[in-house]
Amino acid sequence: MSGDLRLILFDVDGTLADSEGAITSAMRAAFDRVGLAAPSRAEILSIVGLSLPLAIAELAPTLDASVQAELVEGYKSAYKSARLAAGSGHSPLYPGAAEVLAELNAVPHYLLGVATGKSQRGLDALIEAHELRCFVSRQCADHHPSKPHPSMVLRAMAETGVLPEHTVMIGDTSFDIDMGRAAGVCTIAVNWGFHPADQLGADHIIDSFADLAPLLQHIWKD
Repeated sequence: MSGDLRLILFDVDGTLADSEGAITSAMRAAFDRVGLAAPSRAEILSIVGLSLPLAIAELAPTLDASVQAELVEGYKSAYKSARLAAGSGHSPLYPGAAEVLAELNAVPHYLLGVATGKSQRGLDALIEAHELRCFVSRQCADHHPSKPHPSMVLRAMAETGVLPEHTVMIGDTSFDIDMGRAAGVCTIAVNWGFHPADQLGADHIIDSFADLAPLLQHIWKD
């Protein structure tokens, strides 16, 4: 019965996958392609989690829409080329990520999903590269408003039939935590991502993936 099920939603970049190098390199290449100075590393990481057009608009708000569109396409092209060249090494999983996904996936009443600002193509490629077959719900930027709009979390709950009180959103940025809060679910910030975890206002913070399963048991009193 769906009333017994628990839904565990993960952000991807900065939460499951260490994609800092991939993201900053692709963004710098996009700006270089149009002859503009690239934003700083801190500026680039501050927008991770937003859908790409919105991220570009945040980084370069004074540029014409046509130039912003060129930056979007340049980023996509650079990111894809690097991903095809590097395979699973392009965005390696953080230590313990694969193990905790397998552990949680083995619990019969746990359902795993992702809610990410990545494109469908990018998400599918990362899941394939790391052989992550555990996600029953895959929400991405192609089909939703950008985070922190709650659409991704709401759709995942609708697809699985799981109630908000039985759902958690795990992420590393304010966009993830604000999205989860807007959807009425419990929020968990990771302490290794792109935004300072203690500044996100999450319900809980974890310092390593080893902390996650015990925390979920506490939240749901399993």
